[in-house]
Amino acid sequence: MKMSLAQRVLLSWIFTLIFLIMLVLKLDSKIHWSWFLIFLPVWIFDTVLILMLIVKMAGRCKTDFDPRDREHSLKKRLWYLMALLLKVAFCLTLCSHLERLTDTWVSVVCVPLWALLVGALVELGHSVFHFRRD
Repeated sequence: MKMSLAQRVLLSWIFTLIFLIMLVLKLDSKIHWSWFLIFLPVWIFDTVLILMLIVKMAGRCKTDFDPRDREHSLKKRLWYLMALLLKVAFCLTLCSHLERLTDTWVSVVCVPLWALLVGALVELGHSVFHFRRD
């Protein structure tokens, strides 16, 4: 199943809107749900993205796949997968901290986020300052 760009953007906006509505209701004390339930739209969207990335990565590993730029694309998709897993790890640690399940500092909670941001800066620097060796 291939989604058009408009469908992907609409799906992103719907999940973001649902999450923001639930977050505002929780912060205004209108609902008394768990923080894990508030972040459920984020995790559903991330799960869909992770599954799509895994399927695309598995499709690129087939033997009859066109080998042009195969390794670079696979590395990029592996980085995307790692970034999504770091985002999920940050959301999980944040929710456990907000629910007071763990007694950790906020700086420890933000470690996956910082790792994600450092990785994004490295990826940005690599894409900007990448020199082709032909």
